[in-house]
Amino acid sequence: MTPAIFLMGPTASGKTASAIALVEAGLPVELISVDSALVFRDMIVGTAKPDAGELARAPHHLIDIISPEQSYSAAQFRNDALALMADISARGKVPVLVGGTMMYYNALQYGLHDLPQADAALRLQIEADAVDIGWPGMHTRLATLDPVTAARLAPNDAQRIGRALEICILAGKPMSELLAAPTAEPLPYTLHKLALAPNDRAWLHARIAQRFDLMLEGGLLAEVRALQHKYTLSLDLPSMRCVGYRQAWEHLAGEYDAATLRDKGIAATRQLAKRQLTWLRGMDDVETLDCQRADLADAVTTRIADWVRG
Repeated sequence: MTPAIFLMGPTASGKTASAIALVEAGLPVELISVDSALVFRDMIVGTAKPDAGELARAPHHLIDIISPEQSYSAAQFRNDALALMADISARGKVPVLVGGTMMYYNALQYGLHDLPQADAALRLQIEADAVDIGWPGMHTRLATLDPVTAARLAPNDAQRIGRALEICILAGKPMSELLAAPTAEPLPYTLHKLALAPNDRAWLHARIAQRFDLMLEGGLLAEVRALQHKYTLSLDLPSMRCVGYRQAWEHLAGEYDAATLRDKGIAATRQLAKRQLTWLRGMDDVETLDCQRADLADAVTTRIADWVRG
């Protein structure tokens, strides 16, 4: 079968630079972004989106495809990615899917699950309980019902904790168990999965802090102001729930000062990286490269070249 490659890793692990190096090395590949933030137009600084020069040298599919006012589901990603992969393969190239939105990879490989529909009355009860014991307390409750799902969610991730609890109660079984069951025919590709992960978590934390500082210096707050001016946005939208954007929005609303913005932005990004690494540890057939190595892009290119050339 035709090969397809997943190039995965936590935020700030060097995925974008490694993917661009594949194209610049002349490998017969095309890149498909697997990132729930890069789909939004005009969100550049806070998403660490490849710049115009990088995209000119190494085009990525599924970047800048919707407005920040819109939503983009895992189902939409799966449909778009499958169509792109078929087109890329038909032209004799190999699709390389690069990014860190692990739920998208899962949806692509295994399909989507028939989860219970939202129950308004139950959700109100869950939210009322959260008022009493806080979302960390609800996270602890989820851990008793579904420890696998709880392990990959931050204790204050109200939206996802609430939905996971709702599913557990309505289905009578853990959401992770429902999600583990394949729902689609196997992909018609020979899948190769490469993860970029640090041997030293402290190294990744330092990279995350450095990158968030660069985002602040590069105009993250000005970008959020411009988005608020151009679009009709709220914190309920997926675009503004992205790491960094929520914290910038709350700072601009006067909820906390610049130092707290930095602390909260870095902490949220670290939590995101932790969830991504948890997903990766639970995936099958993943080969890992240490993203701390100085020759990372060359090492990725060498490994993927082997897969591309068979």
